[in-house]
Amino acid sequence: MESKTFTFSAFNEFAKEGISDSLKKCNKNLKKPIFICIGSDLVLGDSLGPLVGTFLKRKRVSSYVYGTLNYPITAKEIEYAKKYLKQMHPESITIAIDAAVGSAEDIGLIRVLNKGLKPGLGVEKNLSVIGDISIVGIVSEKSLKNYSLFNLTRLNLVYKMAEKISDGIELYIDELFGEPKESDIKSILYNSHNKSAVL
Repeated sequence: MESKTFTFSAFNEFAKEGISDSLKKCNKNLKKPIFICIGSDLVLGDSLGPLVGTFLKRKRVSSYVYGTLNYPITAKEIEYAKKYLKQMHPESITIAIDAAVGSAEDIGLIRVLNKGLKPGLGVEKNLSVIGDISIVGIVSEKSLKNYSLFNLTRLNLVYKMAEKISDGIELYIDELFGEPKESDIKSILYNSHNKSAVL
């Protein structure tokens, strides 16, 4: 399969729609996804995944979400998580979400890829790939020691990225797999009633 990457700025007002559209392009078979949000609430630069998971839980998206600020999935749980997901959700497609480091000009970019991710690369951990699709947010500049990932990441940036990612996922799930909202049902009933009255 040809590798594809879709990139959006966390500060672009249309990032939500872009993330939603790119997830559709990556999941052409329309398998209902589950989400694994990787990271630690102990490290600001590594908290993007758990923050996205927390936002998705609050939004009550109609998909399974693993990894939140209360119950984070860190690098040391990756192998266990992979076995668990394979056993519990054998037919689902997995979307993995994690923070990443990159060049200075890439900070604040959100990337959606049609392949899994290797958690911990930014802090020199050699872990296996997790997920079928991945969403990464570049939170800090890559350096020799990557201290900036731990100490110099801005909370405002991580929070904004988590908002955009979770908003994009919510839109994606609602459009493809969501149930009609109460307002939509009322609109349908109202229109059908008026149409029958005219007939």
